[in-house]
Amino acid sequence: MLNLCNADWEPAFVDFFNGAHREADYLKLNEFGEVPVLEAGELVLSQSGVILDYLAESFEAFDGESVPEHREIMRWLFFDNHKLTSYVATLRFLTQFADTGETDVTEFLRLRAVSALKIVERRVSESAFVTGDKPTIADFSLCGYLYFEDEITIDFAAFPAIVEWLGRIKELPGWAHPYDLMPGHPRK
Repeated sequence: MLNLCNADWEPAFVDFFNGAHREADYLKLNEFGEVPVLEAGELVLSQSGVILDYLAESFEAFDGESVPEHREIMRWLFFDNHKLTSYVATLRFLTQFADTGETDVTEFLRLRAVSALKIVERRVSESAFVTGDKPTIADFSLCGYLYFEDEITIDFAAFPAIVEWLGRIKELPGWAHPYDLMPGHPRK
């Protein structure tokens, strides 16, 4: 979102895999011990949906043009956090970083993620973006982990509309792959 808004910003490395997000200084920024955190002057925000909403308002970009449109965007943000990213991110973590291999847990997570992807597939087969003809923060919330297709161990062949939608997002001026925006990532 920051790149897409041509913001003047700088990423900060958080050594997640060595527990930096659980250290006292980090917990002062985000009591949940999670990433991401946005520091904008004196303002400190956590939770990606809150951050996206703040940035949409601050940059007057990628939001709805009315209260009902904004509510629809928020509906998809909550759907993402509850039904898609929660499963996809955990599946990716277990299979790629915790090296659990395939387990009953990873199969459960994959099935839940696929169920959510089917909903997104239907939506983006009907419109260019999740809430209509223009990209919004709903798209950016939903798509984040989907650019790690090879790491989330879900075959996207069953989701051609999602693949096309991800391509449309990728074509937006300022788009960058998530790995290009994260300093110090263990897979780089």
